[in-house]
Amino acid sequence: MSASVRNDRPLLGVLLMLGFCLVAPMGDATAKLLGDRVPLVQLLLCRFGLQALLLIPLIALTGRMWRMQGRVLWLTLLRTVLHIIGIGMMFSALWYLPLADAVAIAFVMPFIMLLLGHFVLGEEVGWRRLIACAVGFVGTLLVVQPSFQEVGWPALLPLGVAINFSVFMLVTRQIAKDTDPIGLQAVSGVMAVAIILPILLIVPAESLPGLGWVAPDGLTWTLLFAIGTLGTLAHLLMTWSLRYAPSATLAPMQYLEIPIATVVGWIVFSDLPNGLAAIGIMITIAAGLYIVIRERATSRSQDRAAQLATPPQPQVAE
Repeated sequence: MSASVRNDRPLLGVLLMLGFCLVAPMGDATAKLLGDRVPLVQLLLCRFGLQALLLIPLIALTGRMWRMQGRVLWLTLLRTVLHIIGIGMMFSALWYLPLADAVAIAFVMPFIMLLLGHFVLGEEVGWRRLIACAVGFVGTLLVVQPSFQEVGWPALLPLGVAINFSVFMLVTRQIAKDTDPIGLQAVSGVMAVAIILPILLIVPAESLPGLGWVAPDGLTWTLLFAIGTLGTLAHLLMTWSLRYAPSATLAPMQYLEIPIATVVGWIVFSDLPNGLAAIGIMITIAAGLYIVIRERATSRSQDRAAQLATPPQPQVAE
């Protein structure tokens, strides 16, 4: 038995992932509340600035790895730019769409990841999973369609989020083994501030939508602190969950975020998906779970084949 298996604590991992599914929609709801209070660029600066402020002391106290150079440094910079764009699009989408609709549309990401893995990385994808991808896209379109009729092109923003974060995850895969997750997030927070702050200071506010600075009142400062804290905590909960349980165990749990987002949206904004969107959400969840189950079955089959192909090691007498 490998050391990683012996150190697995699946129940703790599942509980941490459940925490992520609870915290992430609360962060999204906070962003939606801030939509008419703070310009987008100011909101992004506070989001990433607080991420850096929260994690840098943690790195100092724990002595984690954070220094980067060469290929890892440049990929981290690319990852940070993608992160800024992705969160910016998601925050913008939340200003137009019900919380559950925006989250559900963004959950087309597993299908995009599967297709990118096939066409970009050359990973083998069976016809069953390709059909599940097609079904998942149909479910997503059912969610998009009524929203598109109401708000127009902003209903497509969560699709942009899904595509963006699919590339974001591919970049993250390239540097995951060479970086500490908390160190990576802290460095990304610093990089994001270094990118966003000059834009906010130099570019005239009237030249682009979302620019400018508004002096926050007490409630707005509270919400800004909440969005930075919730976003950082959500990421840490996901990272820690993967430390204690394999991704195949945790992947189905992530789909709990959709019904939780529905409940949060109903409580905070009195928003509920309409009938067509609700059907689309259920189709998207079913197709996504099918892909997760097929991925797990394929991985187990490959592991068994590898074990059978490995010749037994000779026993050495002591």
